[in-house]
Amino acid sequence: MAAKKFTKADMIDALYEKTGMNRLEIRNAVDIFIDEMKEALMRHQIIELRGFGTFEVKVRKARPRARNPRTGENIVIRSHGAVTFRSGRELKQAVWAINDDTPGK
Repeated sequence: MAAKKFTKADMIDALYEKTGMNRLEIRNAVDIFIDEMKEALMRHQIIELRGFGTFEVKVRKARPRARNPRTGENIVIRSHGAVTFRSGRELKQAVWAINDDTPGK
């Protein structure tokens, strides 16, 4: 069974419950935070959130011969950026104990 998604709306609701701040202010703050992260990644900056993880853009090499697995058609893939995430030590340790028996799935 797939895990339940935690959406931006869920994040806003959780912040509202914990802080009691105005939902509109929370939504604006979350939107600004996400926009700042996008802009930093577009500038090829590394985003480090201590204890959580690191986001960065890595450039994938072009591949002159690739195949579309659905159609079998040969295609050319240009070099392109891809966002990568490496979890921080605290996050790794927190999720290490998760197994199939853990409630909340």
